[in-house]
Formats: sequence, C-alpha cells, structure tokens
Amino acid sequence: MSDTSQVRPTLLYHLYRGASTLLAPFVWSKVAGKLRQHGVAEARVRERLGHATLPRPAGRLVWFHAASVGESLSVLTLIHRLGEATPDLEFLITSGTPTSADLIAKRLPPRTRHQFPPLDTGAAVSRFLDHWRPDLGIFVESELWPQMLVQARAAEVPLVLLNARLSPKSVANWTKRHATAQFLLDQFTLMLTQNAKTAVNLRAMGADPARLKEGSNLKALSDPLPVDQNTLAQVKEAIGARPVWVASSTHEGEEETVLAAHKALLAQHPDLLLLLAPRHPNRGDQLEAMIAEAGLTSIRRSRDALPRTSTQVYLADTLGEVGIWYTLCPLVFLGGSLREIGGHNPFEVMQAGGAVLTGPGAYNFAESFAELIGIGAAKEVTSAETLATAVRTWLDEPHALDTARDRARGFLARQSDQMDQTVTALVELLPPRTGEPDDAG
Repeated sequence: MSDTSQVRPTLLYHLYRGASTLLAPFVWSKVAGKLRQHGVAEARVRERLGHATLPRPAGRLVWFHAASVGESLSVLTLIHRLGEATPDLEFLITSGTPTSADLIAKRLPPRTRHQFPPLDTGAAVSRFLDHWRPDLGIFVESELWPQMLVQARAAEVPLVLLNARLSPKSVANWTKRHATAQFLLDQFTLMLTQNAKTAVNLRAMGADPARLKEGSNLKALSDPLPVDQNTLAQVKEAIGARPVWVASSTHEGEEETVLAAHKALLAQHPDLLLLLAPRHPNRGDQLEAMIAEAGLTSIRRSRDALPRTSTQVYLADTLGEVGIWYTLCPLVFLGGSLREIGGHNPFEVMQAGGAVLTGPGAYNFAESFAELIGIGAAKEVTSAETLATAVRTWLDEPHALDTARDRARGFLARQSDQMDQTVTALVELLPPRTGEPDDAG
C-alpha cells in the first residue's frame, strides 16, 4: 500500500520533532525511573527506547497501541475475534504503564505479546518499527503520538484510529491547531468512532470524512468481571430475601451523599441493605467510622464477615470482588461521578445484567452515558434526594428496573454486531498472506 497522504507537515510538527530530540534524555530518565520503581526488569525498561525483548513472529502482525489499563483490556475481545476470523494473524500490544503490562500478561489471547511502546523520538520509533514491521497499526482511543504515526505511515503501515474518543477540551485544543491536527489525522487510513458525535468532532479537526466510520465501543465488549461463585452463594444466603442496592467505586466526598440517600430509603424500606464498595478499599477504617457517625450499622467484607439481619451497610472494602456485587444486585450507583472525578466503566455493570445510576461528573464516559441515558439504560442523579428517588423507583417498580436492564442488554448486543463489522473492516486493510494473489493486482 503506497502512502496517499496529501497533507504536508506543519511548522508545529517540525518544532515538536526538534523538541522531542532535545528533551529525550530527560523524558527517558523520568519514564525509566517509574518503570524501575515498579520492579520492571532493565531489559523491559529499554523497550521504551525501541529495543525489543521478543522476536518478531513469522506471518502477518497486527499492532495495537493503547494508553493504559482500560484501553489495553478493551482490545482483548477484539483480538480474540480477529484471531478467530483470521487464524494466521499474530498480535502485539503496546501500552505505557506497568499496571497495564501486568494485567495484560494475565489475559493475553493466543498469538499475542506485550511490549512497552517506544518514546516518541525519531530513533526509538525507528528501532521499534525496524524490528516489528507491523502489517497493520491500530491506535486505541486518543493516543496520537506524532512521530510514531508519521514514521509508521512512511513505512507503509496502514493505520487505524479505533474507538476514537476525544474530550471537549481536546477537541477545542486541536481545533485551534487545525493544520497540525489535519496532518496527524491524515496519517490514518481509517478512523472508527464510538458514536456520531465523535465523528463530527474529528471532521471539525480536519479528518477526511471518507475515512470515518462508526464502530463499536470496545469497552462495552470487554470480558465480564470475574465472579467467585462460592463467595456469591455465601453472600446471597446471608442476605436472603432482603432488598439490596450497590454503590460502587465511590470516592472521598461521595459516601456522605450515598449514606444520606440510604437513610432516606430506610424510612420506607427498613430492611434495605446498602452494599458499599469504595474505589480505594484502604479507606475502610475511615468509611466504617463515617457509617457509624451517620447512625447506621455496618459490617466489613475485609474481615471475612457476612451481612447479618441487623446490618444496614455491607462495606465491601476488598479488591477484585466487584464482579460479585454486580452479579448479586442489578441496581448499581457508580461513583466517581457526583464530583468531577471522571466516572467509571458502566459496561461492567451492564455485562452482569445491571442498570446504572451515575452523577454528572462522569466526563470520561460522557458520550456513553449520554447514549445510555437517552435509551433508558441509565439514569443521572445529582444529590442524596435524587439518588434516593431513583433507587426507590427501581425498588418499588420492578418492571421499570427490568426495562432499564433490557435496554442495557440491547445496547450491548448492538455493540457486538458492530464489532463484527469492525473485524471485517480491519481484515480488509491487511496485506494478503504470503503466496496469496493480491486482488488489487
């Protein structure tokens, strides 16, 4: 595939290249230090300079570049689907954080390996591309590293921007630098957006409309969270027939609102249990004291305790058990949203069969929540009063909760259908297998 790019590099891009060369030693020192602090082996640290620690596999290689944990995990389902559709493909995932590397290592699909990405300097990127020679490069969400894009395109690697998601601030900043944004977006052969709004934003930034298509939301198709069935059965038995609701991934400054809502709900539902799962379980002591101060009784999961008849708040201050709570109860308030924190992944709730309540501060998932609220799969709350009202409605009107859950399931099914279209679009960009006739020829 020849380079069809017509948009010329800008002065800002050239200045960026020069600055990246000058600053490379300082950036390397900072990045390497962080990896070493995490205990990453020195050979792997040097992957950031483009020095590979694994051989390039034979055959066609698809390279996924993701920012961090969420983006990295979101591509695993797509890799599984691509691998099933085209069994000869090999895969490479690059991500910059040690946490993402650790999690990916535990869940690598067949024929997949992980490396840390090269720093966005000419030498590191060249070294990386010379070794890996990818046949297709897929950049997930909004990871736009200029030299990585330009050098890969110059090496005739077809590039895809996948699951494109841009914050209003990013759109505003790039629009002010329209020529440079247009140049960078011109490196992509195909841009698959999460929704129509993102497509509009990319066009405003200078993207070629002919290369824009609506794709699936990858995070909506990630594997469900793990569930320990023994624990689930024990907690179910302990709760019995009591009504229950979940407040998950809450942050400091939000639990007061959640507890106030629960106190209001207890006036009409005296046996109601709140399952409170804070985002940071190490705040367990602080939250236990807060619950007592609110005049509520609690028991802590971190002490291997199970809720009793008298327990009003079950404090789930443990790691890795959120999937249990979502499976246990379909009525979930997602924290990180009552304050301007950014929110958390609603699809993890939906994959377990639940419906979601969120605050207005879930800006990291703003487009997803707008769509989910629009179709009735989620509701927005802003205060203890509105939270209590929303929970009460779903408790008192089970059919309303069932309707929300059905719409959530319908949303996920549509994403799965779009995933099939995404797989087809990506396979069409690959060069033919060695020995296959090239249709273009």
